[in-house]
Amino acid sequence: GLSAATVAIAPAPFRGVIPLPVSALRAAWPALRSPANARRRTALTAAQFRYGFANAVGASESQALFDEYAAPAPGRPIFQAAGANLDPWTEARVDTRAAHRGPMLIVAGERDHTVPPAVARAAFERQKSNRQAVSEYMLAPGRGHSLTIDSGAREIAESALSFIQRFV
Repeated sequence: GLSAATVAIAPAPFRGVIPLPVSALRAAWPALRSPANARRRTALTAAQFRYGFANAVGASESQALFDEYAAPAPGRPIFQAAGANLDPWTEARVDTRAAHRGPMLIVAGERDHTVPPAVARAAFERQKSNRQAVSEYMLAPGRGHSLTIDSGAREIAESALSFIQRFV
């Protein structure tokens, strides 16, 4: 049977997703600046967090989000996404032609620096090539990468739930 509906919010690039905007490189630079970061956790400063995650909210909300959610994270996924089209053995690959894939909604934040709309849109274009599955794209106006944790998160959650309910 079909798989469950999926909502991919600001999905990381995978093999075949070509756009690599400067903002995405800048947001990933704290991890990418050293190859050793592929094997360790890296932390963002408050300014890096604001640029990469909370650029679409006010300074005080950005700082509150940083204080609540920022934590050192593994660098490996950043390296995998950045090199998805260079590494023939990449783990960052997706079977976009899977016949069993359920409906998928890809959500992008209009002002997202980490996964800019061009990247999310390219992922959507790859997914919609699967003619056996529903693929939809939603651009969240004025939203950044923190769209699931900031003051507008409820709106994103309601949109995602509405999509899923159409297929239940």
